[in-house]
Amino acid sequence: MPQSLTAVYLHLVFSTKNHIPYLRDQQIRDEMHAYLGGVSNKLGAPALLIGGTDDHVHALCRLGRALTLADWVKELKRASSLWIKKHTADQQEFAWQSGYGMFSVSASNIEAVKTYIGHQVEHHRKQMFQEEFRLLLKKHGITWDERYLWE
Repeated sequence: MPQSLTAVYLHLVFSTKNHIPYLRDQQIRDEMHAYLGGVSNKLGAPALLIGGTDDHVHALCRLGRALTLADWVKELKRASSLWIKKHTADQQEFAWQSGYGMFSVSASNIEAVKTYIGHQVEHHRKQMFQEEFRLLLKKHGITWDERYLWE
């Protein structure tokens, strides 16, 4: 086959360091989500939807065939940390947690994940991020050590 074709959809979840609500301001949060989408697109991982709350981000993207998962996440975090520190004077302490969760998404489940990401603010009126993240890990059969899950 002379072509290399892929359709790998991923749901990425990561938090601010120590779950500090750096993204409390809705305008900054919206701009951060848009910025993350732009970075992901430039990296060859087109963003389908990026959303979240004041202390974490959910990104649904289609991974490009020439990009590693680790490089994608590393660059998203690096670029967005620099952007927010340059963009807002009161965010000089901003940092993302070092870890993340990444989950595969079947093409048939893309709309459900988009809906889930689009309703994050409402969702977190009822459930803390830690509960949500543990449920995602369980749903995807991932085991974890609670000692290393949060920072």
